[in-house]
Amino acid sequence: MWGITLALVVSTQAGDPAATCDGQLSQARAAYERREYQQARSGFAAALMACGTSPPVLLALAQAELLARDVGAALVTLDRLETVGPLSVAALKVRAKVLYLSARDRDAEDTLLAAATRAPGDPEIPYDLGRIYYQQQRHQDAQRVFRQAIAIDARAYKAWDNLGLTWEALGDVDEATRHYARAMAIAQTDAPTYDVVYANYADLLIKEGQYQKAFDAAAEAAQRNPRDARNFLLAGKALVKLEAIDVSVKWLTQAVTLDPDYPEPQYLLARAYRQLGKPEDAQAAMTAFQAASARAPKVRR
Repeated sequence: MWGITLALVVSTQAGDPAATCDGQLSQARAAYERREYQQARSGFAAALMACGTSPPVLLALAQAELLARDVGAALVTLDRLETVGPLSVAALKVRAKVLYLSARDRDAEDTLLAAATRAPGDPEIPYDLGRIYYQQQRHQDAQRVFRQAIAIDARAYKAWDNLGLTWEALGDVDEATRHYARAMAIAQTDAPTYDVVYANYADLLIKEGQYQKAFDAAAEAAQRNPRDARNFLLAGKALVKLEAIDVSVKWLTQAVTLDPDYPEPQYLLARAYRQLGKPEDAQAAMTAFQAASARAPKVRR
């Protein structure tokens, strides 16, 4: 849902062994930038031990916990941060994300509105509000705040991308395509690792029956972010539609490897194996699909 910029500017405290503190922070930051969030959270936890209680390190730990999808731990860390002093705008934005992923939408919205009063020129705040409204199917409200983000920063590619999602939800494919194209054009120069718009565009192209273009867009998303199961799912789905079943299995298998709790690639994998005449593999994938479906949240955020 979000790509979070690591808000960590910290110097070692007086009396700390600088090499140990800086070394832990350097390793944790490197893991974060590689999107290895479990390793990053361990690194920031170790850095707290080496550097002492530091608000920037606590915030970095909460961000890593959030992106590792351990929202309970992230909320505990943010509560700990609040005992040190009032939460910064950056911390409020992270808290809002944690609350949103905890299905506490109203609390998340209130937190973002509080942040907006302190930082009206921050485009990320209306963008995050728009994500909540979009999830609630309040598409016109979402469009309003995504446009606010773009008014603050005309190159806010995530807001352009999500405006595309709202137009798609409202049934206007041409407008959706135009906004996705704008987001992709900006991302080409400003965000070479931003993958989500390519995945969103691939999903639309599959719905529109443009399967080769859909595969190309999904493959681009996977190249930009090879750690997101959705990118591989969409590529595999497009290949199934292109009747390249044997090749689709490789992409769908990678989606399952990246996220065993994601039901849809398991289901498509079961169908693909059945088409390839592999009933035992098909049954194993279907069993995994049923187990993943039982574990999956009602709404994938």
